[in-house]
Amino acid sequence: MSHVDLMAGPPPTHLPADRADAELAHGDDPGDVVRRHPASPAAWAALAERAREAGADDVTVYAYARVGYHRSLDLLRRNGWKGHGPVPWEHEPNRGFLRCLGLLALSARAIGEDDEWRRCSEFLRDSSPAAADALLG
Repeated sequence: MSHVDLMAGPPPTHLPADRADAELAHGDDPGDVVRRHPASPAAWAALAERAREAGADDVTVYAYARVGYHRSLDLLRRNGWKGHGPVPWEHEPNRGFLRCLGLLALSARAIGEDDEWRRCSEFLRDSSPAAADALLG
């Protein structure tokens, strides 16, 4: 008789490679990459990061990160995620989602949306403690 751990959580979600990552690594403009790959979490994360680094309004960063976050949820669900469970930072293709979630949390805090800051930062930590440490400090 085999033992089944009824308390075990869901297995980690590992997203497939994102074609946008190679284009971004090659130096392509994030706005152009988003236009070619509008469903790409990595492209939206890069666009939000570029806006933030350029001193864009926090609402702009929030909007880019929110689009990437929602595109990420679609992708996660298509890859077996059931609304909870680990999404490891160590698996490179997961980083687009995790970066969007981190940027969403930070920009929510910046615009005074405290409930969203708490929800997103907790979701990030629950998904990947390593990502939370890397992205939220």
